[in-house]
Amino acid sequence: MKDLIEALTILNKYGNPQFPTHCEHDVLRVDIEFADVSLDDQARLAELGFVEDEEFGKFLSFRYGSC
Repeated sequence: MKDLIEALTILNKYGNPQFPTHCEHDVLRVDIEFADVSLDDQARLAELGFVEDEEFGKFLSFRYGSC
């Protein structure tokens, strides 16, 4: 739980969308532009299980996505 909270706290620095997450087929997606996030934060987010969703340019995680 702490890792997820840390990841969402980092992502919150880059936006606060009305509908920030979407979970489907064991994938949690976050509606924050990958390119807008600093390289340091991208690296930390990768350690926390969030990587670039190359199809949409956002973030996704298979770690927290169980629906």
